[in-house]
Amino acid sequence: MIYEKYIRSPLLISPLISIETNATFEPAATKAYRALEHMIVTLELAPSSFVTEGALIERLSLGRTPVREAIQRLAWEGLLDIRPRAGIAVAPLHAGDWLRVLDARRGIEVVLARSAARFVTREAADLFHEAALAMQKAVISGNVLAFIQADKALDEALAIAADNPFAARVAAPLQTHSRRFWYRYKADTGLAESAEHHVALIRSILDGDEEGAAKDAKKLIALLRGHAEVAATR
Repeated sequence: MIYEKYIRSPLLISPLISIETNATFEPAATKAYRALEHMIVTLELAPSSFVTEGALIERLSLGRTPVREAIQRLAWEGLLDIRPRAGIAVAPLHAGDWLRVLDARRGIEVVLARSAARFVTREAADLFHEAALAMQKAVISGNVLAFIQADKALDEALAIAADNPFAARVAAPLQTHSRRFWYRYKADTGLAESAEHHVALIRSILDGDEEGAAKDAKKLIALLRGHAEVAATR
């Protein structure tokens, strides 16, 4: 497979940085955000359901302040809706909205891909390598949750490599929304195809090929858009 060839590339031979190890050193608010975001993306917190701040604090075993900060951040990103005296509503999931998310995401992904190919560092290359390895393992084992985590790791590597925090801040919530739709409507099939599109993008970035990276970013969004169109017509 394409990604098998890529992950053995001599371009990336330095020791890898463990995603899980890094998470140990994150601030409590970041840990709370990551945990809640994952629960929303994987539908553990069901669309349109209601939760309370207290229930989330208990569920995460973290303090009130970091959980509240995470809730506010997720509300700003459109994944939660804080309703005074009513609780916290998890964003609904309507298939047609996936197309809107992807239409908004397409341009910014091209910007990030071009910039990443121009400015990629060894640190970012190591992160891309780890994401590719994680994707390969997820595809082989059919582990959708692991694939979701690898996809997020790739998006974070892209943000670091692009060295454009303005574009990255715009892209991040769109990527999360898209990941949630993909999990709901496409997680049962197509892991290998999706992985190969992601790895093609990584390869162009590490080659410093700005035009190639832009084209691969467009191809990836086009693949997702095809899935979204099918979901919208079900």
